[in-house]
Amino acid sequence: MTPGNNGASTPEDDDPFGYLYADGQANGAQPPSGGYGYPNSVNRVRPVGTRQYGQQSPAVGQYGQYGQQQPAPGGPVPQQQGAHGRPSAHYAAPETFPGGAPTVQHPSPGGGGGRGRGPNTKGLLIGAVAVVAAVVVGIGIAMTSSDGDDGKADGGPSTAPTAEQSAGPSETAGKNGENETEVPAPVDAKALRLDGGAVTASDVEGAQSDGGFYVTNLNQPGSTVTWTVDGIPKNGVYTLFTRYSTADDDQSMSLTVNGKPFGSKLNLSNFAHAKDGDFAKGWTQTFAWPTLTEGTNTISLSCQAGDKCNVLLDQMWLKAGKVEK
Repeated sequence: MTPGNNGASTPEDDDPFGYLYADGQANGAQPPSGGYGYPNSVNRVRPVGTRQYGQQSPAVGQYGQYGQQQPAPGGPVPQQQGAHGRPSAHYAAPETFPGGAPTVQHPSPGGGGGRGRGPNTKGLLIGAVAVVAAVVVGIGIAMTSSDGDDGKADGGPSTAPTAEQSAGPSETAGKNGENETEVPAPVDAKALRLDGGAVTASDVEGAQSDGGFYVTNLNQPGSTVTWTVDGIPKNGVYTLFTRYSTADDDQSMSLTVNGKPFGSKLNLSNFAHAKDGDFAKGWTQTFAWPTLTEGTNTISLSCQAGDKCNVLLDQMWLKAGKVEK
C-alpha cells in the first residue's frame, strides 16, 4: 500500500499521516480536522462530553435492567442519570428504582440519637440488693432458731444460772411484766406454807418479800416450803425462779411438782460468792423448768436426805416457757 487513496478500502487502510508524504499531498491529503487526513474518510471523533459511560446496551435494558438510553442519531444527547455526588442509575440500589424494594429503617437499640444504650445497670443493682436482702433474712432466721431451747427435756434436771445470770436485789423488779402469757404474781415468804420446822424471819437484810421477811431453819431434814399456784393459763413448760441467800458451800434441795419429784435437785449454789456467814451479801436466784397443768398446781421445796439446805428463802415466781432470767 502507498500513501494516499488507493480506491475503495476500509477506513483502517487509510493512513492518518498521509499529509506528511509527497504522494499523499499530491492526492489531496490534509492535516486531520475531524477525520483521518483524507477526504471522505470515516469520522469517528465525538464532541467532548457526548460519550456516555457506564451504560448498557438496549438489549440489556429490554430485560428489565435500567441502563442509559442511547442517543438517537443526530438527536440530542440525553441527560445522564444522577447528579454530581450521586451514583448513576446503573449502580443505584434496587430500592431507588420505581417498584423496587422499600427501604427499611432499623431503629437503634438505645433509642434516640442513634447511639445504643448501655447495660441495664439499674436492673442489675436491684437484683444485687434483692440477693443481699435474701441472705440477711436467711441468716436472721438461722440465728433466731438457734436461740430456742437447749434441748433439755421437760421435767429434766434443774439448770443453775451462771454468776452473770444471777439476779441481785435490783434485778427482780418487774418480773411478771416481761411475760407474754400472764402468770400468777410472785409469792413472798410469808405466803408460803411452811412445814417440818421452817419459819420466817427478818433479821438478815436484803430480802425483797413484804416487810423483809424470808424463810429460815430449812437446814434440817423434813423442812418444807410449798407454793399452791392458782391460775396457770394453760398446760406447758414454765420457768420457776427462786430467790435465796447462802453464804456457805453450794447448796441443793429437793423439788416436787404436783406431788412428783422434779427429777433432780434444785441448784442453790453460792453464785454471789458471799463469805461464810455473810448472808446479807449472798442474795441471788436460780431456776428450773417444770411442766405445769392448766389451773392449780403445787410446788414444794424440801430438805431431804443427801440435800444441803443452809439457805434463806425469799420469793418464788413463774414465767411462761423456758427462760433464764
